[in-house]
Amino acid sequence: MSHYRRRFHRVRVASLPRGHAYVAHLSDPDGPETVERLPDPAPAHAVPGAPWWPLVMLDERWIREHADSFDLYHLHFGFDQTPPATLRRIVDTLHELGKPFVYTVHDLRNPHQVDPAAQDAALDVLIPAADELITLTRGAAHEIRRRWGRTPTVIPHPHVVPLDQWVPHAPAGEVPVVGLNFKSMRANMDPLPVARVLLAAAARGEIELVLDVHTDVLTPGTRHHDAGVAELMRTARETDRVRVNVHEIYTDQQLWEQLRGLDLSVLAYRSGTHSGWLELCHDLGTRVLAPSVGFYHEQHPGVLRFDWDASGQPCAGQVEAALAELRGREPWQASADDRAAQRRRIAASHAEVYRRALAVRASREGDAA
Repeated sequence: MSHYRRRFHRVRVASLPRGHAYVAHLSDPDGPETVERLPDPAPAHAVPGAPWWPLVMLDERWIREHADSFDLYHLHFGFDQTPPATLRRIVDTLHELGKPFVYTVHDLRNPHQVDPAAQDAALDVLIPAADELITLTRGAAHEIRRRWGRTPTVIPHPHVVPLDQWVPHAPAGEVPVVGLNFKSMRANMDPLPVARVLLAAAARGEIELVLDVHTDVLTPGTRHHDAGVAELMRTARETDRVRVNVHEIYTDQQLWEQLRGLDLSVLAYRSGTHSGWLELCHDLGTRVLAPSVGFYHEQHPGVLRFDWDASGQPCAGQVEAALAELRGREPWQASADDRAAQRRRIAASHAEVYRRALAVRASREGDAA
């Protein structure tokens, strides 16, 4: 047991992925760091915009070869294309080597997958096998207890914008600026019905509308090309008070500047669980209108809401009511001081989860001996 007590003082964590902003902001920004997170090994073929993916540490051989370099293994996301059988071998290897396994349940529904069965199969491996579980909201924790009989620790999402880059957002004007970002038409997105409601509001002079879309969506022959979106964008360009931005994936700074220019960002999601985009907007002071799916509205008070009706359309009255609420309202913005204090709490909560996981694994090893 003394071996694990020594490790409690400073825990070395293989955190997957380490390079993502979420994971980078789990540490205490001020105090002495009791958790050391290993850097992401460079993948042989990095994906543009995600240099940490594919996850090199998500591999049974890597775990065996580097077992002496970490005390605990913490998986967040990035396992979309990893078969359940491979995940099973990974967690079995960790337990064989006496390494605690912690899993943060970010997504009960994977936003990149049309069929929920793939994520369900992965969760059926990861959640029962974890020594400790974390999730971001009470609603998600309740669903995990209902489906798997496990009780996760609820730890909220940290800030996304660096604490030293806070910029106050101006109050909304008489004609609010509303944005809808199509991105590359991720699997859980259905922006066309929402865009039509927003275009009608812009045509009535109630809002200034900004539509953002990645170049590949409008380029015939590309994987994400969508003829319906291309047609809507042609209509949008001819509508007063509407601006269409077609671009490659924004850098972080470009995205922040674009969102700072909005009073409201609309999430046109059919499914999902939690949203880092929502957290980013809260840092920047851009209010969010989100559908009543997943647990977006539990992340922060003040998130505006709309429902999808039985025919698959957004409830236009709810969207219009949300737009009417914007005029003259103060920005929906977290303060840097509040986010810093939250981050200290988040760091302490993670350190406690890690201590428990190490103790549980040590106890099990002792029982086995």
